[in-house]
Amino acid sequence: MPPLRMHPDELDANADLVGRLLAAQHPQWAHRALEPVDSAGTDHALYRLGADMVVRLPRIPSAVAKVAKEHEWLPRIAPALPLAVPEPLAAGRPGEGFPWPWSVYRWLEGETVWSRRPDDEEDAGARLGRFVAALQAIDPAGGPPPGDHNSFRGEPLAGRDREVREAIPALAGEIDTGAATEVWEGALEAPVWRHPPRWLHGDLLPSNLLVRDGRLSAVIDFGCLGVGDPACDLMAAWTVLTAAGRRPFRELVATDDAAWARGRGWALSQAVIAIPYYRVTNPVLAGIGRRTVAEVLGDA
Repeated sequence: MPPLRMHPDELDANADLVGRLLAAQHPQWAHRALEPVDSAGTDHALYRLGADMVVRLPRIPSAVAKVAKEHEWLPRIAPALPLAVPEPLAAGRPGEGFPWPWSVYRWLEGETVWSRRPDDEEDAGARLGRFVAALQAIDPAGGPPPGDHNSFRGEPLAGRDREVREAIPALAGEIDTGAATEVWEGALEAPVWRHPPRWLHGDLLPSNLLVRDGRLSAVIDFGCLGVGDPACDLMAAWTVLTAAGRRPFRELVATDDAAWARGRGWALSQAVIAIPYYRVTNPVLAGIGRRTVAEVLGDA
């Protein structure tokens, strides 16, 4: 039985299609074993190619622009980052009935944080804090501002207000909607970012972080990469970390109370929107959303 569609405009893909694309455009790799990767990702389908590569195809139209963006920016920012990030190896063109560009990347070993928590939560917070601080320190000149290409990550929180206020009541009986509304309104009241934009990953979730040998080792899926309000990446304090990891994370990112409040708002907004949308089609993301709400409300 085929997997359920997560989006109404999702395109079907399969290993046979990927094999044909490789044979036509990158025949040097066409002989390699190819198998789908079980991923909680929503924008791309992944196919492991041999032992050390992965093919990544957009699932939906809004993900198409992310292909060129990652190929342009990942090689530029990777040397400045303290954790491993995806390495683009080749670009693919539309063909074989597939209408969009696609990519081949180096495979990164590890398990997602959702599947395997780090052995030391404080160490995980410190590693993630150093990563976010290093990303923010990269020169943002020429970086893409918030837009459809990154689901508007890094925009002012007020741009998410309507969607969040619609989502919270839908979770009545599942979360404390009054407490969630209070946290959200507090985030909206925090002073907005009035400084030059900074780089942000935009999607720091447990499904986008890898653990190897018990330690946080890599950050994947840079489709929401952009420049904007860096408080967006502070969402990781609640989407990924526990209370033990939040302290070193905040110290290393060196953020103020206003940004911390906005980051909490980002975490809450991601969660309450994701839970009902992915409840059936992507139980991992719905589970991440429920965990995040628990961390946010418990911390607040």
